[in-house]
Amino acid sequence: MEERQLVRATPAARLLAKRMNVTLTNVTGTGYKGRVHKEDVTGWNFQGKIHVSPLARRIAEEHHIDLKGVRGTGHNDKIMKDDVLLLISDPVLKARLTRNDFAEATAAPKILSGISKQLQVIPADSKPDVSVKVEAAVSTETEPLSMMRKVIAKRMSESYFSIPSFIQTWEIDMAELLELRKKLMDPIKEKTDKKLTVTDLISFAVVKTLMKHKYINASLNNEVTEITFHNYVNLGMAVGLDEGLLVPVVKNADKMLLSELVVALKDVTERTFSKKLLPDEQTGSTFTISNLGMYGVEHFTAIINQPNAAILSVSSTKDTLVVRNGEAVIRPVMKVSLTSDHRIIDGLTAAKFMTDLKQLLENPLTLLI
Repeated sequence: MEERQLVRATPAARLLAKRMNVTLTNVTGTGYKGRVHKEDVTGWNFQGKIHVSPLARRIAEEHHIDLKGVRGTGHNDKIMKDDVLLLISDPVLKARLTRNDFAEATAAPKILSGISKQLQVIPADSKPDVSVKVEAAVSTETEPLSMMRKVIAKRMSESYFSIPSFIQTWEIDMAELLELRKKLMDPIKEKTDKKLTVTDLISFAVVKTLMKHKYINASLNNEVTEITFHNYVNLGMAVGLDEGLLVPVVKNADKMLLSELVVALKDVTERTFSKKLLPDEQTGSTFTISNLGMYGVEHFTAIINQPNAAILSVSSTKDTLVVRNGEAVIRPVMKVSLTSDHRIIDGLTAAKFMTDLKQLLENPLTLLI
């Protein structure tokens, strides 16, 4: 009630803030007299919060250390124990807090099992100056899952344990596609002011191929009684963030020219990273692509993004020794894997789709026809 009195916000903004576990007092409103709208909550920068480990927070609270403005050395500038110790000027106090057994003296009883010490046994007749050897304490930190991570955990578990899936891995000769990209770079840049990537061309080829294979571009209802065949392609693109994984969706990708798809993919990806993606832009996909090729991943298989029937995993392109016309030559080869829902898609159905996709990527001029 107190927050409702202090913050002017629309009902939609309050509902979304509650769902996202966002405190409205932290959100800057763009409406009349600072009123917070739904878009303000969507675009709120989670990195504005101060992230502190439980151990570091306990030290700071017990010794009245102000952590405002402190940039930590942990993940996403998280403030860790060592960062707090740097703010202590008293050498005696710092030495005491730096001791290996500090965690045992400070931590709550419920996590004492995460700390181990082993002392040397001292005989009763030993001299008092015999030193005690202490094995370095091993401590752990426990944090609650974020709202985003809870959703990811729930959906990945549901998909992994409820879908009988199978995987096919194919090798694609990327020589022609890379050459085509070089030729299209300048025209696309001039028309869209965007850089044409390999991901853009692969996505364009996937969309074209999906329209010829209705079972790959389908979905199964929750009761497993009906298959829905989509006569359009809403392309999902997995985007990894520090906080977790999001899948923005390009709607009606099958009706787009290559230049239009380039712009659409860049738009949803950029707004995903800036946390300005709207909720309805994360739903409705009919097929999903997960690309880790830019990170040098040689091979991986993704989990199906329900309710899609399949997902394509794209790995990196590597110079590979292959045989062409009886001769050993080096070609740029990319591995792709299709994970399919076996309740809808059979092995032959998946193989036909991948055969057509492989042919299109290895002979990409037909993309422009």
